[in-house]
Amino acid sequence: MIDPTLASAPLDSLVIRPACEADVAAIAEIYNYYVRETVVTFEETEVPPSEVQERMADVANASLPWLVALAGGELVGYAYATRWKGRSAYRFSVETTVYLKANFIGRGIGAQLYMSLLTHLREASLHTAIGGIALPNPASEALHQKLGFRKVAQFAEVGFKFGRWIDVGYWQLTL
Repeated sequence: MIDPTLASAPLDSLVIRPACEADVAAIAEIYNYYVRETVVTFEETEVPPSEVQERMADVANASLPWLVALAGGELVGYAYATRWKGRSAYRFSVETTVYLKANFIGRGIGAQLYMSLLTHLREASLHTAIGGIALPNPASEALHQKLGFRKVAQFAEVGFKFGRWIDVGYWQLTL
């Protein structure tokens, strides 16, 4: 259950830090909302905390960041990067992801998380960040554009969820 008082917590109380094992359950809870209620992710079955823990380990093993945002001490969002593709020539390119608790969307937390993630990627001498967006998703499109990403591709009807076909667009940022 989301505490409505936290949704009004001032953004100056926002803390962004690397994710840790203690964050796994809260991350799974945030993500599973999107699995159950939206087409933002193409997963159709909720992900148990143990799977989130494995995904976090994969990100760490690739020496990539997984960050969390806390408002009033409560984990309200996360962002991370994964390798774009497995072949070695892609080693300087990553795919970026950000998720927030539903009632924290539109308050600038996603932008702050994403900017922090991009800073980490630049410090790691990565070259390209790629964001995939299930369409339509005006909020995510606006976030990417605000941060300097530009739309480079759109694939029609590549996902099928909740009885309908879904397009996916890709936004790219040279770091």
